Amino acid sequence: MYKWASATAGVIVLIMFVLAQYWSMMPDKFDVEQKAVTAAQQLNVAPVTGFTTTNTLIEVTDTLLNKSGGYLSNDIMPPSIMLDNMPAFEFGALEMSRDLALTLRKDFSRSQSQSLENPYLKIAQPQLNIDHKSWAWPSAESEYEKAIEALIKYRNSLADNQQNEAQFYARADNLKDWLNEVEKRLGSLSQRLSASVGQERVNTDLAGDEAASQSTRSPSTLQVKTSWWQIDDVFYEARGASWALLHFLKAVEIDFAGTLQKKNAQMSLKQIIRELEATQETVWSPMILNGSGFGMLANHSLVMANYISRANAAIIDLNKLLTQG
Repeated sequence: MYKWASATAGVIVLIMFVLAQYWSMMPDKFDVEQKAVTAAQQLNVAPVTGFTTTNTLIEVTDTLLNKSGGYLSNDIMPPSIMLDNMPAFEFGALEMSRDLALTLRKDFSRSQSQSLENPYLKIAQPQLNIDHKSWAWPSAESEYEKAIEALIKYRNSLADNQQNEAQFYARADNLKDWLNEVEKRLGSLSQRLSASVGQERVNTDLAGDEAASQSTRSPSTLQVKTSWWQIDDVFYEARGASWALLHFLKAVEIDFAGTLQKKNAQMSLKQIIRELEATQETVWSPMILNGSGFGMLANHSLVMANYISRANAAIIDLNKLLTQG
């Protein structure tokens, strides 16, 4: 009896382990242009301006819901509840998707500040902002699916020649507004990754403005260190954010081709994409190592921070080109 119980428990543990490994597989990159062309062919339309960017947002969100294991962030049963790398990846990609959805709603789809919001984006954007860990009614998956449905309606209306209410304005100022949000997101990730080894930083919160003030007093130097338990979570959150952003920028390269060419900024965007592609290289180590900066062991967080910092610096340069070019 005990032998059968032990064997059964062993089989269950083995199945759980195999499932955990399968569900933790990172989603592959996809061809944003081919996906847009396929979607347009199904509608019997041409991929108009904004079609590729919107379709890429749809594909990224759909991938989070339907990859191996499905959406794991809100699972409360084993083995999902014991996994943290994939939920961190999902959250990073979701944050980038939320930023793009918000920019679609308030900038890309509007000609000016006084113009009306697109009704489909008015539905889609809030749906993406539900708590990513929500599992009861309404569940995160159900709300994200509603967002996808609304985004599909917006995408399809863009290509509908019978109406002109749904628009996507590929202008330099719109692109710059979104890149400003991306800058902040990447800057935060870079700082959190760099803090894996712990460091003392000079407080520069009020630098550059002698009249600046803040709510409460803070020390002139700060001790910053990411908790040992959160290092892998921050790493995979950055990896997920980079994965989503990589696809969004490839879509932007298509929809904003004329704007980028006029500003002579195509090569700058390609360089950003190249840096982000490096963040998706295979991690051969069975765990995220946290060696010191020049120690004997690798520090995967610092390597990721390097790529993200370089991408962020290139985005800052691209923003300058869009403003001054």
